[in-house]
Amino acid sequence: MKNIIVGTAGHIDHGKTSLVRALTGIDTDRLKEEKERGISIDLGFAHLEQEGIRLGFVDVPGHERFIRNMLAGAVGIDVVMLVIAADESIKPQTREHFDICRLLGLRAGVIALNKSDLVDADLLGLARLEIAEYVQGTFLDGAPVVAVSAKTGHGLAELRGALVGCARGANARDADGAFRLPIDRSFTLRGFGTIVTGTLASGTIHVEDEVEVLPSGRRLRVRNLQVHGAKVESATAGQRTAVNLAGVEATELRRGMTLMPPGLFRTVSAVEGSFELLPGASPLKHRAPVHFHAGTAETEAEVRLLDGLQPLPPGGSAHIRFLLKEALPLLPGDRFILRKYSPVVTIGGGVVLENSPPTRIRRAAAAGRLRALETMGLRGRLVLYAEEARPGVALSDAVARTGALPGTVLAEAGGAGLVLLKDEEVLLVPRARIVDAAQTLSSLVSEFHCREPLSPGMPRRQSGLSAALLEAALAASPEVLAEGELLRLKSFRVRLRGEEDEALQTMESLFREGGLAVPAEKEVLASSGLDPRRAQALLQILLKQGTLVRVSPDLICHAGALASLKEQLASHREHPFSVPEFKAWTGISRKYAIPILEFLDRLRLTQRRGDKRIVV
Repeated sequence: MKNIIVGTAGHIDHGKTSLVRALTGIDTDRLKEEKERGISIDLGFAHLEQEGIRLGFVDVPGHERFIRNMLAGAVGIDVVMLVIAADESIKPQTREHFDICRLLGLRAGVIALNKSDLVDADLLGLARLEIAEYVQGTFLDGAPVVAVSAKTGHGLAELRGALVGCARGANARDADGAFRLPIDRSFTLRGFGTIVTGTLASGTIHVEDEVEVLPSGRRLRVRNLQVHGAKVESATAGQRTAVNLAGVEATELRRGMTLMPPGLFRTVSAVEGSFELLPGASPLKHRAPVHFHAGTAETEAEVRLLDGLQPLPPGGSAHIRFLLKEALPLLPGDRFILRKYSPVVTIGGGVVLENSPPTRIRRAAAAGRLRALETMGLRGRLVLYAEEARPGVALSDAVARTGALPGTVLAEAGGAGLVLLKDEEVLLVPRARIVDAAQTLSSLVSEFHCREPLSPGMPRRQSGLSAALLEAALAASPEVLAEGELLRLKSFRVRLRGEEDEALQTMESLFREGGLAVPAEKEVLASSGLDPRRAQALLQILLKQGTLVRVSPDLICHAGALASLKEQLASHREHPFSVPEFKAWTGISRKYAIPILEFLDRLRLTQRRGDKRIVV
């Protein structure tokens, strides 16, 4: 069954609540004060199933003092029922409600010309003409105008039909995306505990799901769900939903909070968007304080004009950054309404384009960036974010900035030509950046070989690249080869000059002739006749070749001497031996015996048992 939310709009006492009651049989005035005063103060809800479509009604208050409550309900509606009393026609709150609906991006609706029983045919016709002129050029231009009376029942069937027809053509909300439920009520129900209600803006929520309450960040469990009073196992986008939450008091939750998937999204204190100032508003100045409404939330904000510092004229549009007093969980595509700081009247609205705006960017560049974002889909945004970040954009950031689920982001990233790298977390990296990294790496290694011709390669840490980006650059490079912790050009070979080759032979001979009682490393280096840096490079060549073996930080032995020692140990396999016995066999002092035995232990050729060792 298709679920469509119908919101009422119109001036106070034009019969919105009575019309909803006549259509559905449900009284949306639930507060004692509402019944005593005969006006709607807070949001009311009702529903109607007709021709395979479930219409959920959100009845909003019309009095100017309760516009804040009206805004909290208007953000969840798909179709508007603009109620205009035939005996009064268009009034101030009619205009403000209609402006809000237009600014929130509504595209479908029906006009209910209520109280038609109170006027004659001429006045009814005059009201129709005035309404047609008023909505001309707007989304309600050509919409059905149904003369109806909530009191007598005249026109109700026609109005139901018009609403169903309008709902049939309205776009269904995205049930496959991340669930978002802006809270508009929180209360306690005996036997159940804490209940919150709202219109599920997107996604699907299930019983036993874990949810995160933003902006508080608290995580809670869904105990039960109801849709229009019926218990369900899951609720989908477009449904009026009551959520029974475990482990929290109703007083800890309030209108303006939002239920979202845990750990995916975050609150932001600055957003950028496109904005339209109403023709009847005063010019909007740079740094002006305003009331910012989004979802069911409201906070104060400061305006930062990006297209220029001249005040925005009435009826104009601009790109604006808003600095929010209270952080909110906003995503690209979210609609917002601005009300003047004082007196508090609606002055305009727009759509969020960026919820993590760059901080170090000129106003003109920021405005140009927003113009580009206005026409970008998810794939384009991912490419932009990946190009702006170094070395790429983290998957968690991409999710939080776009509102798309991780699986959707990964699928779109692949289609956009972005490469997925696993570092501390998954990164989306432009392929061109990996090619650039490969070219830079080749240059770095080449320069290293020029500086250090005797070194077998450049240490990985000198690349300046993260581990993941380095591996990707190596895979993309036709020139650079990794050998353990060293990087070298595939064409590079250590080539010794005459004096270097002679020094290498001298050093190797000294270690070989020393056997297990080799001279100190410093003495061998000094005997080479080369400067210390070149001599150390030759020593590293011998170690890399395996001609020499580093037994301990202070002791290097010739591989041949160690091979002879292993053969000697084989004859002592049956008998445990002590350090003095080992010294006697090998003819070396304790200075050499202890580090060599510890080396043999590490190789598991020997095993220590108390004061003795055995050959394994």
